[in-house]
Amino acid sequence: MNLVRAELERLSARRFVQLMVVLLALAFAVTAATTLAGSHKPSVSELNSARTQAAEARRDLEATHQECLARQDGTSTSDRDRYFPSDCSEIDPIRQDRLPIAADFLPGVFTFAEQAEPLLYFLIAFLVLFGFLVGASYIGADLTSGGVVNLLLWRPRRLTVLATKLGTLLGAVLVLALLASVAYLATFWVIGQAFGLPGRLDGDFWRSLGAVHGRGLVLVLLASALGFAISTLGRHTSAALGALAAYAVVWELGGRVVLEIIDARKSDLFMLSSHIGAWLNGEARFYDEQVCRGSGQLPYCDGFYTVTWLPALLVLLAITGGLTAAAFAVFRRRDLI
Repeated sequence: MNLVRAELERLSARRFVQLMVVLLALAFAVTAATTLAGSHKPSVSELNSARTQAAEARRDLEATHQECLARQDGTSTSDRDRYFPSDCSEIDPIRQDRLPIAADFLPGVFTFAEQAEPLLYFLIAFLVLFGFLVGASYIGADLTSGGVVNLLLWRPRRLTVLATKLGTLLGAVLVLALLASVAYLATFWVIGQAFGLPGRLDGDFWRSLGAVHGRGLVLVLLASALGFAISTLGRHTSAALGALAAYAVVWELGGRVVLEIIDARKSDLFMLSSHIGAWLNGEARFYDEQVCRGSGQLPYCDGFYTVTWLPALLVLLAITGGLTAAAFAVFRRRDLI
């Protein structure tokens, strides 16, 4: 416990960590202020007009679906140049993820139920960056300054020290992420109540928001561990920053171009960003014209394929776990002086 307490004090005392917390709070404040300035409480006439427009939009969707069915049956007398999908269930209002609602026709009005999830994605993105940078600088600075050597004089067990550092980092980041999430969402809930609309906050909404938040927290912890592991392997904070920049430029940009040139099949599967998106959203769909080649289903093949959350999570765990294990193996044998 003394080692954990000492690591917590070292982590909280780091100026870079304090700066990142200040930047986190500043980003929250700017986002909340911008939302507040661009929203207002809708009047009764605005609400009535929005409800009317939403009802008309739903009727149009139903009419389009019925017209598609009539076109398939050969009983339609409408314009033949109008496009309809081959499968009318694609535009069936009952099967849509969401139907038009009044909030869609209220410009300048913040609706918490509609905007909470996009705002949560923004929070997760910032916390992922926060965790990666803090994790990299936390161990990188100690390795560069000789702090780890001094610590090993007091507790001469390398793996125990490194594991304590990693555990302390993950615990601190998790607590901060939870507190930031509660404060963040509560702030926008208040804005929706006082200066906009709360929207439909039913059980499905909270379950969906909770699922995104839970997957986001896992991603934040993985990013923190990844920054920690790369800095341990490179013995410097810049190693993690350089690896991140190199991966983004060389592989996510350059590698994607090369895969397109050689016409690789399902090239998005080779991109880490694809698996991150699939994990956060529960699944992700990608287009590849080669999916339909030689399938024998060309008239009904749309060229899309899906990556679900479980394979995406396994890829993320494999990369993070492999680099972390390598960091511990190297730290155990390497000369630290």
